[in-house]
Amino acid sequence: MKTLPEIDDYRALLLAEQPLLDVRAPVEYAGGSLTGACNLPLMNDAERHQVGICYRQHGQQAAIDLGHRLVCGELREQRVAAWRDYITAHPQAVIYCARGGLRSHISQQWLADSGLMCARVSGGYKALRNYLIDYLGSFSASGNVVVLSGMTGTGKTTLLKQLQRAIDLEGAANHKGSSFGRPLDEQPNQANFENRIALDLLKLIDGEESSAPVVIEDESRMIGARQLPPPLLARMAASPIAVIDMAFEQRLENLWQEYVVDRHRQTLAAFGEDGEKHFANHLTDSLLRIKKRLGGARTQQLLAQMERAIACQQHDQYAAHRDWLTVLTRDYYDPMYRYQLNQKAQSIAFRGSADEVADWLASTTGQRHPL
Repeated sequence: MKTLPEIDDYRALLLAEQPLLDVRAPVEYAGGSLTGACNLPLMNDAERHQVGICYRQHGQQAAIDLGHRLVCGELREQRVAAWRDYITAHPQAVIYCARGGLRSHISQQWLADSGLMCARVSGGYKALRNYLIDYLGSFSASGNVVVLSGMTGTGKTTLLKQLQRAIDLEGAANHKGSSFGRPLDEQPNQANFENRIALDLLKLIDGEESSAPVVIEDESRMIGARQLPPPLLARMAASPIAVIDMAFEQRLENLWQEYVVDRHRQTLAAFGEDGEKHFANHLTDSLLRIKKRLGGARTQQLLAQMERAIACQQHDQYAAHRDWLTVLTRDYYDPMYRYQLNQKAQSIAFRGSADEVADWLASTTGQRHPL
């Protein structure tokens, strides 16, 4: 019998971005996965549940025997065929289960029996995730970071995306940070969020001995419903800060474009005839989410302005939305930002216009001017 290939070089595997065939049950995959992994389970959730009960009551061999009875005949052929189709389309694919044990080995053996060899990951998903979390912890302990800050609407994310040595935390969280920055779709779960950050860092720093810093946008502990890993948050808190200064009028235009114009068009594209209703609900719900901090009277004032703006946005090209957005930015977001930045005043290493900050970051990180 041929020895079935096994991979334990997690760094090389992750950096190569090899296609990943995840044979865990859907419920496991939903609890945490790796970017780009394809879930084609050996057992579905109900089958896995039965096998788990059998294992606890009667031991491993009885559980294995039950698994073979549950997934046999035509059902086994269907699952092997699905794996074969995936591997044929992705010849470099590797297979894994939860811990690199029985399920991935059985799947690998069934593939081999059908004439197709596929390497499996030693230690499975758990080993890959542990590697990423350990790497994130190592970076957080000793990595060089510069935090990019600036009031709401200064275009921090736009600048960040143009830098070579930068990590987009909001992109990883699929959330733009504020109540109005919630995505049209869902945020990743916490495990996937952490996996994405660690993998982005791994790819960014791969093979480099350079001490040049990685630029990370200033974020609070939570990005939407996702929590920044505490070690990374601690590293950011101890790092120098570059602050973008921008006139209020320009920031307001940036926010109006992003939160109103672009969001409305994206919502119409996503929901069609229901888009108008979804857009209106998004704005009012976003405002009500911060009602406690705004206070009841100010919330009602803004809500009235917002509803008037929604009612006439097709006729005035969204112009009335600037009214509530002006008040919200001037009286809520800006004071909150000033307070937070004052707490970090001793860490500010540079501040200036977006172009000046871009120049400074380019020289600090050893790359060309991004703008």
